[in-house]
Amino acid sequence: MKILILSDIHGNVSALQSVLEDSKKYKPDFAALLGDFIDYGMRSDEVIKIIKNLDTPVVCNIWGNHEHAVIMRDYSRFSSPRGAVSAENTRKNLSPESIAYLENLSGKSGFWEFELKNLKFLAVHGSIQDYLWKSVSPDGKYSGYEKYDYVLSGHSHIPHVFSVFYSAENPEMRNKKRTVFINPGSVGQPRNHDPRAQYAVLDTEKGVTLACADYDIAFEQSLFDGKVDDFYRDRLSKGI
Repeated sequence: MKILILSDIHGNVSALQSVLEDSKKYKPDFAALLGDFIDYGMRSDEVIKIIKNLDTPVVCNIWGNHEHAVIMRDYSRFSSPRGAVSAENTRKNLSPESIAYLENLSGKSGFWEFELKNLKFLAVHGSIQDYLWKSVSPDGKYSGYEKYDYVLSGHSHIPHVFSVFYSAENPEMRNKKRTVFINPGSVGQPRNHDPRAQYAVLDTEKGVTLACADYDIAFEQSLFDGKVDDFYRDRLSKGI
């Protein structure tokens, strides 16, 4: 079973299209969407239209902190005024259909549990500590994740794959239970010093691939119209 994992698209249509094309080689059975489809980039409305029409069956579709901020018009937790300006600009450019789509998603808390083929998954934009605003990180705390086989998370824009082994009554496995943590990185606003569009594919038999796809960064930058801070445009070429 293969799952395409996407997070933090941030209104970047060129990056999303490149990822969807590149990921065809893996022939995913399902897609997991981890939030922050919108904001920062100039084409949030178009991103939602693409997501609504994915060919791959979607097993989870959750809000990120930017969906929450834009739909609820709650900008109180942004670290700088430019974030609020960008979010309000995004809100003004979403169609009524896109707003309705986001408002009607089941995963508006940023937290979603599901099972596939007897495997237990948690999809969370941030972490158990804070579903929308606090990331899972490899050097963090992992209490509360023991029951899951896989934890899929986003928000940090930095990809990772690591395993945590919990104590369990299972002599066959030397009394250990493994949970695999996966962050696919950001499709549209990477922050790991690699400007390519980033995603992940989980193959439950062969492991996790952290993948990257080239896209036309300059074209996407050319769409910025001065209504949001140039920081969001300029960082695309450096992956910061």
